[in-house]
Amino acid sequence: MISPDVITANLFLWTFIGVMLGVVVGCIPGLTGAMVIALTLPLTFSMDPSDALALLVSIYVGSVSGGLISATLLRIPGTPASMMTTLDGYPMAKAGRPKRALGIGIIASLVGGALSWLALALLARPMAAWSTKIGPADMFSLVVLALVLIAVISRHSLLAGLFAGALGILARMPGMHPASGKTRLTFGFHELDDGLSLLPVLIGLFAISQLLKDVTQREQTAENADGEEQPEADTSSSEDRLPGKSEWLASLVNLFRSSFIGTVIGILPGVGANIGSVVAYSAAKTQSKNKQEFGNGSEEGIVASEAANNATVGGALIPLVSLGIPGSVIDAILLGAFVIHGLQPGPLLFKNNPEIVHTISASYLLANIVMCGFMLLSARWLVRLTQIPKAYLVPAILTFCVLGSYALSNRMFDIWVMLAFGLLGLLFDRLSIPSAPFVIGFVLSPIAEKSMCTALMAEGGSWMIFVTSPMSAILLVMSTCVVLAVLTSSLRAARREPESVSSNQRSADGNREQKDV
Repeated sequence: MISPDVITANLFLWTFIGVMLGVVVGCIPGLTGAMVIALTLPLTFSMDPSDALALLVSIYVGSVSGGLISATLLRIPGTPASMMTTLDGYPMAKAGRPKRALGIGIIASLVGGALSWLALALLARPMAAWSTKIGPADMFSLVVLALVLIAVISRHSLLAGLFAGALGILARMPGMHPASGKTRLTFGFHELDDGLSLLPVLIGLFAISQLLKDVTQREQTAENADGEEQPEADTSSSEDRLPGKSEWLASLVNLFRSSFIGTVIGILPGVGANIGSVVAYSAAKTQSKNKQEFGNGSEEGIVASEAANNATVGGALIPLVSLGIPGSVIDAILLGAFVIHGLQPGPLLFKNNPEIVHTISASYLLANIVMCGFMLLSARWLVRLTQIPKAYLVPAILTFCVLGSYALSNRMFDIWVMLAFGLLGLLFDRLSIPSAPFVIGFVLSPIAEKSMCTALMAEGGSWMIFVTSPMSAILLVMSTCVVLAVLTSSLRAARREPESVSSNQRSADGNREQKDV
């Protein structure tokens, strides 16, 4: 999966830069990997495609890993993927073992990333070969399944996820119809003849919305449960050392299980590293002989969380490279990078641009190795970045947002689009509407529409092709079953809630009667 020809000085340079940038952003609460990759994308316009993708993949790896630092030392997850790490990393650091907590998390991240790279190397090409057997009807149904999965696994209600996905599809409708070639929904704006550009939409939805959220909220300091500033961890413990060989051998089952869970969940569209870490953490707690330690400084908990969230990155790259279907928001931005550089993920990528596949594979593995070394050497100093006031960060980020959007086509229209979607992202946040289904719907809807039109034209306009094609029918049935399962679960939960309330009310009435007696 890695050709010696791609191992160049440029690969090492851009991978190192990407990892450093990603780790720095990851350890600063409020900044996300999606934001920095969206801001970096315009800077890659003039770069060689291999160098550009090596940089972006490395930022991806670094941003997921960097959240470990603030999660462990400050109990503030720098990224959602590090949420579970705070449960055990911070108690261990506060108990006088910060170096051990950080070391365990960093090495577990390396192992998770390395094992998911192995899956990427073994599965990407066979999956791409299998995708050549997918017809247009099958591809349409596959996109429908991806959208449904993203909508129902977004930690929000099913209706909110489907609504966001539908809005994303609607936002991609303006422009040229893939079958007739006629323009639609342009409302007299010639700038919409080619539709809304992906880059201003992404920058607005993630970077601008986050800035608006930051400036509308009062800057808060890290506080403990009592509302006081968190004290620095005591570093005088004699146990504050990295685990030995025998201790790592005892953690092998946990490492492999968590990495496997993270890789599989990464392959599923729209699930993400945060869900991967939650599932792996729960599995580790279930299988552990020391369940009472979880949440109080358990090394098994840190291993499970960090191995899984890094493994999801490699897992998510598999459908992206093989099928052109992004597994997460960041992968949707990477898909935009492919398009900007004239590349088409899937079997054509393996045939026409094999060096790109080798570059992605090499940069992902190298990024995990560089991440491990860089974080082990600099973790204690990187935590100081969390104390940078937002007053200095906001103007700099806003400048890059404007320049990045304008540089795409050198027109003010894209800046207005960026600002509009920034407001939309803020509205999504206030209304608890997930942004992932919107972005995936925006990215995948052209693929779905083109596949649908091709299938209908081949069948003379008959919709039966989506049912008569075995793979398409199976995928549509799966989509329907997922929606019905979620709806059924929601209805059962809604029925249990009134029963629980009435039971509590009867208990309270009984307690009052006893007091009266």
